Amino acid sequence: MELWIPVTVAAATFQTLRFMLQKTLSATRLSAAGATFARFVYSAPVILAILAIWLKLTGTELPAVTPLFWTYAAVGGLTQILATVLVVLLFKQRNFAVGITFKKTEVMQTALVGAIVLGEGISLGGFLAILVGLAAVLVLSKTPDVAGPWWRALVTPASLTGLASGALFAVSGVTYRGASLQLDAEAPLRAGVTLAAVVTMQTLAMTIWLLWRDPGQIRAVWVARCTAVWVGLTSLAGSFCWFLAFTLQNAAYVNALGQVEMVLSLLASVLFFRETIHRREMLGMALLGVSLLTLILVI
Repeated sequence: MELWIPVTVAAATFQTLRFMLQKTLSATRLSAAGATFARFVYSAPVILAILAIWLKLTGTELPAVTPLFWTYAAVGGLTQILATVLVVLLFKQRNFAVGITFKKTEVMQTALVGAIVLGEGISLGGFLAILVGLAAVLVLSKTPDVAGPWWRALVTPASLTGLASGALFAVSGVTYRGASLQLDAEAPLRAGVTLAAVVTMQTLAMTIWLLWRDPGQIRAVWVARCTAVWVGLTSLAGSFCWFLAFTLQNAAYVNALGQVEMVLSLLASVLFFRETIHRREMLGMALLGVSLLTLILVI
């Protein structure tokens, strides 16, 4: 078995574990903002330490950064914070597996955002994949308590929250790529510097926000540190595995295999959270899986 395969599965597993931990924290001790803050505050020191050790051992200097780098990084960091908060809120409106599936619309929306921000075109195959994804979202957004035309289901709070989170994740992904391309260095160092800069800014921004709006959550994150620290560590481990997999294999194959996260989230929903998955939701997730795999393979 080639190394990139277990590394990609590990990345998807760590990401699923992080969302599970954030769901648990948000349902018991932390607000959505607090659960999001836990991700950054417990990973920032580790990321900075690893980068410092890496630079020391390799004798490499930090690459020069430009104003455009900081602009891309700041936009990406802010949109990722908002997207993560929306995902945590989504967990309170729909079950865990469907929440992750709505978040996965970021793959489709990234193609659109990339075309607007970076001038990347969309092929006919990509457009068809997006249409299949739209059908999946319509299936997932239909809930028994919403009567009337199909479009009413699409504008429910849960549906709009999920779609918005996907759009914000798409923006963050594209701007992160834009930021890393501003650095004159090898790909691993570009990724490490961008990641360290973004997470540091996110930690500072959320600290200021919580001190202003909800200072009690900072103490709550500290009180919940036995669980919250694992949110940060699984976030860091997942990011590391994604980057490692991308250095070993074509990103299209890595992202295609990464859709195993949908299966993992389904298992977590049923086995851990004891939630019921309806046939309609399984159909929607299956359609979205087909859309995502098709999009990844044709771009």
